[in-house]
Amino acid sequence: MPSHDRVWLTSNRDEQVLRAPASLPEAHEYESGKLLYPVDGKAGGTWVAMHTNGNAMVLLNGAYRKHVPQYPYRQSRGLVFLKIFDSVNPKAAFEQALLDDIEPFTLVIWQKGKLWEARWDGKDKYLMPCAVHIPHIWSSVTLYDEEVRAKRGEWFAAWQKKHPHPSTEDLLRFHEFAGDGDEQNSLRMNRNGKLLTVSITCIEIMKDNATMHYKDLNAGLFSVNKWCMPGNIKTT
Repeated sequence: MPSHDRVWLTSNRDEQVLRAPASLPEAHEYESGKLLYPVDGKAGGTWVAMHTNGNAMVLLNGAYRKHVPQYPYRQSRGLVFLKIFDSVNPKAAFEQALLDDIEPFTLVIWQKGKLWEARWDGKDKYLMPCAVHIPHIWSSVTLYDEEVRAKRGEWFAAWQKKHPHPSTEDLLRFHEFAGDGDEQNSLRMNRNGKLLTVSITCIEIMKDNATMHYKDLNAGLFSVNKWCMPGNIKTT
């Protein structure tokens, strides 16, 4: 989501309620610099992160269509995410990554003022530039069929008309409350209490700083980590 002086990358995490909970976002030292992200409680990877170099990235499960998992896989997608993002050029890292025996996924990459959509369908990689001056919305193909993904796009378009100059709080409210009464497919989804949206992460990127707003919906926790480049973090 672009604005005149900033961009936002916002991610809802939809997960099995019995999966081990993720940690609140923390900074981690890597070869390429510091990465800030929540840690998945099961595999130790992540699905959303920002880098001290100003890059940010989001992971969605699946590529272009719903697939049948072929277990066991060589490594979790969340760990592959970190290998790709530990780079000054995650776009190139994705292109060079060996992804055989990795489950299909999609990456939304913000890198040096450019936006990329990277997909791995289990056999081939696809990389597409996205216009940075218009808003975009993605929904996981493993959870939402084409009709629901289109409906979510309509909600987003209608929301934009009402919020031509949104704030971070506006975006967080959209990601928590948007829908038409069908809680199985709302932005904050709930499928029989077994599969539901467990957290919302909003990364706000400006010229000289970036902020990660993280809301743990199950635990009722909220954290804000402001990264004043090159990596001085303030937590609230």
